[in-house]
Amino acid sequence: MSRSVAVGVALTVVSALSFGSGALFAKPVYAAGVDWHTLMAWRFLLGAACGWAWVLAFPMRREALRSMDRRTLVVAVLLGVLYTGNSGTYYAALESVPASLGALIVYVYPVLVAVASLRVGRRLEGRRAWGALVLATLGVALAVGNIETSTAPPLGGLLLMLASPVIYTVWIVLAARFSGERRTGVGREAAGAADPVVAGVLMMTATAATYWLSALAAGRPVLPAQIPPVAWGGVVGVGVISTFVAIQAFYGGAHRIGAARASLVSTVEPVWTIGLAGLLLGESLTPLQLVGGGLILFGVVLAQTGSGASPPSAGALRIADE
Repeated sequence: MSRSVAVGVALTVVSALSFGSGALFAKPVYAAGVDWHTLMAWRFLLGAACGWAWVLAFPMRREALRSMDRRTLVVAVLLGVLYTGNSGTYYAALESVPASLGALIVYVYPVLVAVASLRVGRRLEGRRAWGALVLATLGVALAVGNIETSTAPPLGGLLLMLASPVIYTVWIVLAARFSGERRTGVGREAAGAADPVVAGVLMMTATAATYWLSALAAGRPVLPAQIPPVAWGGVVGVGVISTFVAIQAFYGGAHRIGAARASLVSTVEPVWTIGLAGLLLGESLTPLQLVGGGLILFGVVLAQTGSGASPPSAGALRIADE
């Protein structure tokens, strides 16, 4: 393994662990009395602030920002607004759904994207995507269908968690098209594609603005003085580690090993979340739920391996899978 590939794999693992830590940072924030809407407003504000500092620090990024045309700017903003649907449903569900169970359910999105790529972007060969979808669906059924009755989360929370990967799939397909993906090219290989780092910062900014405007309009307690001091550690963790660090590490990893391979390496994410949720939060999954999780992960591997496998989920515009 070359040094570049090793660094790429390491960065991708850092990205996956950072993304997967979001739920673990969020749980103590909720316990302190901060709701998901307030957390998301600060998450994307902090993430966007760090992103802008990163972009403005490099002449190449500044030039990419200056050269971005109006249409690209508008599309990036619209994608940022749409992203509130995915992030909002996931973090709203986390108020009542265990982090370990949420990690299993949400991680069906690569399989959903693989199926979506049969019509949009580069196709997977054969029946691989459909087989992966069957495995992932069965895995979700086992994970959700074997919840212990005494600790069962409310139906509304489960429905929100199930909606999150579906919305994220739609976002990924649209973002992949925006980044230049077509059946004959992916991401930056396509002519006229936007710089993914700059586009990502613009999207995060639009997402932050959407959350802040809606929170202020709804009278949510988002001002700094309204947030308990004990919650700030988790808020900063979600915004800086699970948003900014996660995104930049994924970009760096995908640049070195390819986006498809980076997405495959990222399957360590739910394993990390489930493991730490057990250690830090005392959560546990039943044996059948663990079997379901294994089926989901196997489905993800199946969907992203083999000749021609390069679904839009591997695109360079990933903001976050939650």
